[in-house]
Amino acid sequence: MNKKKIICILVMIACFILIIYRPRQLTLTIGVFAGSNWDVPNGDCYKIIDQAIERYEKEYPMVQIEYESGILKEDYSEWLSAKYLKGEEPDVFMILGEDFNTLSALGALKNLDSLIQKDQQFHIENYYASVLYSGQYHNHQYALPYESNPTLMFVNQTLLKKEHIHLPDNDWTLDDFYTICQQVTKDTNNDGQIDQYGCYNYDWLDSVYSHKVNLFDENGEFCYLNQKDVKNAISFVQKIYNLNQGYTVTSQDFDMGKVAFAPMSFAEYRTYKPYPYRVKKYSQFEWDCIQMPGADENNSSEVSSLLMGISSRTSHIQEAWEFLKLLTYDTQTQKTLFQYSQGISSLKTVIQSDDVESLLNSDILEDTQVNLNLLNDVMENAMSQSQFRKYNSAIVTMNTQINQMIQNNEDLDLSLISLQNEINEYLRE
Repeated sequence: MNKKKIICILVMIACFILIIYRPRQLTLTIGVFAGSNWDVPNGDCYKIIDQAIERYEKEYPMVQIEYESGILKEDYSEWLSAKYLKGEEPDVFMILGEDFNTLSALGALKNLDSLIQKDQQFHIENYYASVLYSGQYHNHQYALPYESNPTLMFVNQTLLKKEHIHLPDNDWTLDDFYTICQQVTKDTNNDGQIDQYGCYNYDWLDSVYSHKVNLFDENGEFCYLNQKDVKNAISFVQKIYNLNQGYTVTSQDFDMGKVAFAPMSFAEYRTYKPYPYRVKKYSQFEWDCIQMPGADENNSSEVSSLLMGISSRTSHIQEAWEFLKLLTYDTQTQKTLFQYSQGISSLKTVIQSDDVESLLNSDILEDTQVNLNLLNDVMENAMSQSQFRKYNSAIVTMNTQINQMIQNNEDLDLSLISLQNEINEYLRE
């Protein structure tokens, strides 16, 4: 065999080996929905995702990331369920708040504990504890917060000025809140009907958060309605309701500037405070947002989070973990929430950074009480309830019956004992 033939054979063998052992590009699928999780206008819903994909594929050229666009939030749960039934669920996906407990209980989400513990570059303490807790199920981490949305208190400054009342400080209490509501609730045109009101849409759960009450144990086996702080929380809402002499304040009253206060999410604040949406909504009066009032000077309120997790059946665990981190833990990605979304980051380092302060204030051209110091305080002191499979349905039942107690001025001692027994029986089923 001459030298040329030997070289040709060797070249053919080398090519064959390269073809057989060449690294193959894998495809990572992700599940996202169009629009905002907070039900406010958002024209850049894919911007953050697309930028993250571009960065990821540049760092990992053998991985291609795909997602199906155009899925609306209201259709997303059904879409995800259908994918799971077919065994075609995405590797990494967004998790709506109402779906997390069910997905965790069914084993659809991968337990992230081992990935977190092994990753030396990942420090879980960088998250605010309250939002991190929202991704835990039975003391295990199944999801990470992608975007958060704390609850603030909307203040009609025009109405307060008319009544010669100063804007409350951020450390105001429920007593301060009630006193102002009492002062502004009145019949302004002397026709015998109250036509100016203290607050709109402040409910018993808002008061429960202000009292820093846990309604359930960690595993969702027991409900704790029959306790002093819960009674105090509901009694407070009864007092607020009674100021209106049986009248239920409406959204129309609020929009017309007849109401002093209303809980408002940060996403709504980001959307409706700047131009142009402020011209379309709440343009008849000056307004701002402050912290929710607390039972004491250590205010506490609810924070909602859009979670992201990994399918328990993914074949690409490490690749999925790296992309999940890029979306939920990477500082650069999390800062873009302030540019292209209405929520905020769940990372302490992002909330406390100077450049995010600039992003927050760039489109708000007037004095405001909302800054990163306030957001940091809100996130540090926010409350999250225990996550378990029957949580959402239990809350629905409690909400219906407690609202009836408030409207009918029922005896809370007897009513809460009865409701607690009913919920505990349901939890044991």
